[in-house]
Amino acid sequence: MSPAEKTNKYHEISQKYGDPWIWGIYIMLLIISIVESYSASSREIAAQGIYMPIIKQCIFLGAGALCVVGLQRIDYNKPQFLYAMIPGLAVITVFTLIYVMFFGEIINGARRAMTIIPGLVTLQPAELAKLSIVTILSYIFAKSQKNQDISTRGLVAAAVAVGIYGLLMIKSGLTNTLLLIAISGSMLLIGGARFKKILILMGFFVIMLGFFVIIKNNNDKKEEMFYETQKEMQIAAPVANSAQAHDGSSEEDRTGTRKSRFREWLNSDSLVYRPITPKNQQEMFSRMAQAHGGLFGVGIGKSRECSRLPLAFSDYIYSIIVEETGFVGGVFVLLLYLSLLGRAAMIVRRSKRVLPSLLVIGMASFITFQALFHMAINVGVFPVSGQPLSLISKGGTSIIVISIAFGVMLSVSRTIANYGNKKVKAEETPIIEGLDAENPTEIPAKNVWK
Repeated sequence: MSPAEKTNKYHEISQKYGDPWIWGIYIMLLIISIVESYSASSREIAAQGIYMPIIKQCIFLGAGALCVVGLQRIDYNKPQFLYAMIPGLAVITVFTLIYVMFFGEIINGARRAMTIIPGLVTLQPAELAKLSIVTILSYIFAKSQKNQDISTRGLVAAAVAVGIYGLLMIKSGLTNTLLLIAISGSMLLIGGARFKKILILMGFFVIMLGFFVIIKNNNDKKEEMFYETQKEMQIAAPVANSAQAHDGSSEEDRTGTRKSRFREWLNSDSLVYRPITPKNQQEMFSRMAQAHGGLFGVGIGKSRECSRLPLAFSDYIYSIIVEETGFVGGVFVLLLYLSLLGRAAMIVRRSKRVLPSLLVIGMASFITFQALFHMAINVGVFPVSGQPLSLISKGGTSIIVISIAFGVMLSVSRTIANYGNKKVKAEETPIIEGLDAENPTEIPAKNVWK
């Protein structure tokens, strides 16, 4: 097949189904998810049976695939779609975040989720927030375009949006706030903001992060005093309080855990000389798994550490991937996510409007940065914190949210591929007033879909 025929083939596929490279990355991640999540589920297999963990994972992946297929068939610029993805999603996200802060289900000692169907389905609003901030910032930056730049009013609105979400997610971990800032920065670049304004906004985020740390430390001190009082009361009435302390329904004092994790991270180079304790077992077994994998790994399904590493199927699944497929497999997974970000950048270059450009790069940044944060935690670059590996880690909310992000990217790429197609007038359809600003980063070129 000649280069021209290949280009035409890619173009035809893109017009019907969306960008084929994004489809390829999505399908590859699905395969890795099924294989590795089952391989890393030793503890769940012991408790639930040999097939139940993989059945649950396949159900969530199947539901996510339906979301991808459904969304890629919808034109991104339909008002109904935009209203659902921007204000609709924002209202649901804020409501659920506030609800979880006070009434959420306690997971691993902290309020993280809300129950949708008792015993079957729970929702983690922090995952929704990552998706919602992309759509909100896309709207703000598209609405505030002025002379191929983002207005000061738009920057202020973006800072307020990120600040509100960061404040509502303050108990869910610092990495989530850092993730919001990373996504915002990448979208600022595509939105055409001047370098000076980007520095100003990033400076504001740093100051905001400092305030959040101060607030969090004050809350930690109050919680620490509260739990010290509780312990004294337990000593006074051990029988009455012992049952309450171990029923799993009370929120744990995590201040000491967070501080010890940060100390362990600062001194991670000396982990090899330390005994394994309940406080450092995640770091220790994670590093042991990666060291055991070597260059080419021990083989799929032959992980030694999956039965000892806590949360191997979610927060530490990358360590299991490296153990089973080695350094080569770990780099391959890393390149998959980086390729997604690169492909999104290629699509952005061909977009005539800034809104679809922001949606594509925002979704790709969300997926990629979350994966990079997960890997950084696993290899010790970041302190221990719960962050799933996009589409691979177990977790229903995360899988559905990532699938929606893929669906939006495919929808936008399909619409962009139909530029100039007389049969499809999607890009000529009137969009919501004020969201039709031109893409400042558009670079017209031939052979778009090579």
